[in-house]
Amino acid sequence: MIGTAEAFLVGFKNNQAYDRLWEARKIWGGIVNSSRSFASMVYAFNTENEEVGTFDLEDRRKKIVYRHIAWLYAFREQLLVPTEWEHISAEEEHSHHNINQRRHRLIKAGFPDYGRTSIFLNKYLSEEEAELQSHYKNFATYLISQQAKDVNELKNHKAISDFNQTQLQTCLNEFYGFQGQAERIKKFPSPRQFASTAFVFNVLFIMLLPLGLVSEFAKLGDWGIWTSIPFCITIGWIYIIMELVGDYSENPFAGLMFDIPILSICRSIEIDLLQMTGETDLPDPIASKNGVLM
Repeated sequence: MIGTAEAFLVGFKNNQAYDRLWEARKIWGGIVNSSRSFASMVYAFNTENEEVGTFDLEDRRKKIVYRHIAWLYAFREQLLVPTEWEHISAEEEHSHHNINQRRHRLIKAGFPDYGRTSIFLNKYLSEEEAELQSHYKNFATYLISQQAKDVNELKNHKAISDFNQTQLQTCLNEFYGFQGQAERIKKFPSPRQFASTAFVFNVLFIMLLPLGLVSEFAKLGDWGIWTSIPFCITIGWIYIIMELVGDYSENPFAGLMFDIPILSICRSIEIDLLQMTGETDLPDPIASKNGVLM
């Protein structure tokens, strides 16, 4: 009876964890599509107004696209900042933390890498704008607000029409929406009452499991009692793995190997957007390492 109840509870927990994981993937899938649309509109919209004169439209376009690439990496960095309920934070309290950290570093599967992010920000932002990161708690939000100002400036210089400005602003609003959806998953843990009770029931079930199996195997004779040992271990192992699968899947931005491959997604968007700007020196796509895509 306990095993049946535990199976229902663990199944429910895993379903909810997968929903969080898949929603995170859909959010970044939406960012991919909207990023391509945004960059294509930036380069397609042009009023061909001769009064634009010395206003350098090409440089303004590239600045907007570059800032969007910087937003991708800044947003990724913010999502990888550990929260107290994520496993990467819990491991810091145990002696095996350094072992796990070396393992994850080896496969390059996560962890906030602030040094790497600063390289991207310095590459795609002006020096003055990159230095502002330390002044804002949510630098990604600031970058989108600057995009809105630049888009409005294009409209004021009559480089794009009012309708074009509305379309671009709608796209920026979508980025705000995607950012808020991802932050909701990051900052709100899976309800602890489900996670905690599933773990407690799992321990209770595994402790009582031998009492249920030994009596049945004893009917086969004395050797049957010993045969029950591997069966108890196997069944207990299955329930533990089911519990761990849900436990590690419920935080898709934890900086571990089980996360959404945000870096790979950011690099794919970066390559697409750079091609739209006419760049030929493109970075390589992110390859998997030991079967893990970061």
